[in-house]
Amino acid sequence: MACDDHISSCVKLLALLVVLCAARASADRTKTLDFDVKPGGVVQTFSAKLKKYKCTFTYASQGGTNEQWQMSVGLSDDEQMFSCSVWRPQGKSYLFFTQFKAEIKGAKIEYATAYSQTAVGGQRDLALKEEEYIVSESAVTHRQGTFRSELSKLLVIGRTRHDEL
Repeated sequence: MACDDHISSCVKLLALLVVLCAARASADRTKTLDFDVKPGGVVQTFSAKLKKYKCTFTYASQGGTNEQWQMSVGLSDDEQMFSCSVWRPQGKSYLFFTQFKAEIKGAKIEYATAYSQTAVGGQRDLALKEEEYIVSESAVTHRQGTFRSELSKLLVIGRTRHDEL
């Protein structure tokens, strides 16, 4: 199995686990909100909070008209993991993103990935190349000069910070 195939399989498994956990989670452990991504080149922000954890999506885009997007935030049953997903339910976005940033507060990023679109037929997501974005302890940000302005989904999973007794 090629390395890319292995990584792709791991990403699919992780995404499936996130979806299954969200489906089983109670209302106080998950939240999904609709919002419009607005073109015009102006920096926009959308946030969702769950308990003491927060996810903020900041972006600027050009072209077309508003698109409906969604943000889901989730907390594992043991409150050790916090997840944030931002995506366009219809798949491919027709907007050109000049910048993006997904930031989480209250957790340290363990895993993050970004996608440019859904492949023809909707069978799989096409991941952005690693050189198109930067992952830090608290944010996923476009990389100036290499980001190709296409974005349709972001997934961020962080380990929550717990104070030692």
